[in-house]
Amino acid sequence: MAATPPVCQFDWPAPDFTLPATDGRRLSLRDVAGPRGTLIMFICNHCPYVKSVLDRIIRDARDLQAIGIGVAAISSNDAAAYPADGFEKMRELAEAQAFPFPYLYDESQAVARAFDAACTPDFFGFNANFGLQYRGRLDASRNVAAPADARRDLYEAMKQIAETGQGPADQIPSMGCSIKWKETA
Repeated sequence: MAATPPVCQFDWPAPDFTLPATDGRRLSLRDVAGPRGTLIMFICNHCPYVKSVLDRIIRDARDLQAIGIGVAAISSNDAAAYPADGFEKMRELAEAQAFPFPYLYDESQAVARAFDAACTPDFFGFNANFGLQYRGRLDASRNVAAPADARRDLYEAMKQIAETGQGPADQIPSMGCSIKWKETA
């Protein structure tokens, strides 16, 4: 089922975390931060919305890192119910796609809850002071990629944040598969 996150709550403080990465490290928010801002992306392996734009996510991550934005992806889905989103499968995807960013596993789902993540993909763009400035879409893609010349909403917003510390006033929310929450007793 498709989900849409809420609009950006400007200057909302980034929740701290320390999570295992597919490369064997344990990384915190400060470890993945860039000098000009930080992008935290909630993604997963099986989501058709993520799959349709994974090449663009990788492209934008590289381009953002080049301008001083730190980038990390987090998978928080219930791997017991969705085995394709398990840690070993995450590692395989990160290696096969040569992710230029850490791919972190939120097995407890505590980080997704702290961020109030709603869907995959869900993008959180923070300025250098860890204040939220962007919670919008990658581009006009949905579960099928938009045309190759589609405006790069995420990249343009994060570039503005890197240059000014402020995100755009107008943001279009991302859309994707809902986070697959574990059943609670």
